[in-house]
Formats: sequence, structure tokens, C-alpha cells
Amino acid sequence: MNSSEGLVNFLEGDGLAEQFLHIEREQILRLKDLTFFEPVQHVYNPLDYAWEPHQDYVHKYCRSHKKVLFLGMNPGPFGMAQTGVPFGAVQLVRDWLQVCGQVSRPANEHPKRPIRGLECPQTESGRNLTPADLPVAQRERLLQICDDALCEAVKLLGVATVIGVGRFAEQRARKALLAAGIPVQVEGVMHPSPRNPQANKGWDAIIRAKLEELGVMTLLTD
Repeated sequence: MNSSEGLVNFLEGDGLAEQFLHIEREQILRLKDLTFFEPVQHVYNPLDYAWEPHQDYVHKYCRSHKKVLFLGMNPGPFGMAQTGVPFGAVQLVRDWLQVCGQVSRPANEHPKRPIRGLECPQTESGRNLTPADLPVAQRERLLQICDDALCEAVKLLGVATVIGVGRFAEQRARKALLAAGIPVQVEGVMHPSPRNPQANKGWDAIIRAKLEELGVMTLLTD
């Protein structure tokens, strides 16, 4: 066994999960140093206050290398913002994925977006400020931290294809991975946001067809 094979064998199970969590801990520390001004009034970082369920999720489902990584943009106010799980609607995270853990609250909580964790009764809705809404200097500092974490995660997991959910995520992933010299295929699928008129015209069928075209559906059904 050569050294690279030994590394691959080590980075399975708890070893890989802990390395992934280490990347995210570094990201949390860098994000805490950022300061935002108008129009931003409330900042939610679910990897901070919802760390327990997020850690449980990673230890359960990030124990081996992954061929495909889905990349989103903002955590939804009644999805990951409540659960700490990417694309994580409360009921699915709690009842289907069997993720558990205590969720605290952000320091400056929006009165209309309370954090209730895995007991939140609401489903995904509402809107966030997107990176495009931020002043340039704030946006670039934020995106650089996210780019760095993405590149480290892709290398750690041995990802072959990154699929951006929405045009912004797709374009940012392509730019970041190209700049880092990481040879990964980058594709995109339509964002399901109600703000996207096309998403209201049979999003499920559109996405299923796109994933079939990319050969991803076979991975989901194996």
C-alpha cells in the first residue's frame, strides 16, 4: 500500500467526516470576522447556532467520497436556517434523515424569522438578500471564504461533478474551481425559488429530466 492509498483509506468514515467538519469550522471562524452594513440587518449562520444537528448529519452521511456535490446559495429561513442541514426541510431532516441535535438562536434574530430548530412548524418560504444585493467589498470577502471552503470540500470528497442549484451557484463554482486548478465538471439546474417564473411551470419534471441527462438519477436510485 502506498501513502496515497493509506490516506484514502484513512479518510473514510469518522476520519473523513471530521476532516469535512474541520473545513467548516475554519469557515465559521472566518465568517465571524465579517462586518455587514445596510441593507443587511440580520445575519444567520446555521453552521454556528445549529452546529449540533449539522455535525450529526455529517457524521451520518459524509463518511465516504462523493461523485456529485450539489451547491446552493443562501440557506432558506425555514430550511437549513432551522436545521443546519443543506437543503434541509425540517420534517425531512428530523423524520427521514433521523438527524437530531440542539439548535440555539442567532444573536440578532429577525422577529419574523424565529429559529425553532427541528420543531419549526413552517415550510420553506420567504426571501433572503442574495450576494448581488450586497456592496461589492462585503460581497467579495464573503464569496472568497465560501470559494475556499468549496474547493477544500471538493478535494477532500473526491468530487467529480458539482451541480449548482441556480445560475449564480453554477457560475461561482465554475469560477472558483477553475481559479484553484481543480479539474471538476460543473453543471447547473434551475433554482426552485418562487421568484423564478420558470420554476412554477413543472420544476420537478424539469429537474428530473436534467439529472437524467447528467447521469445523476442512476446514483440516486442505486
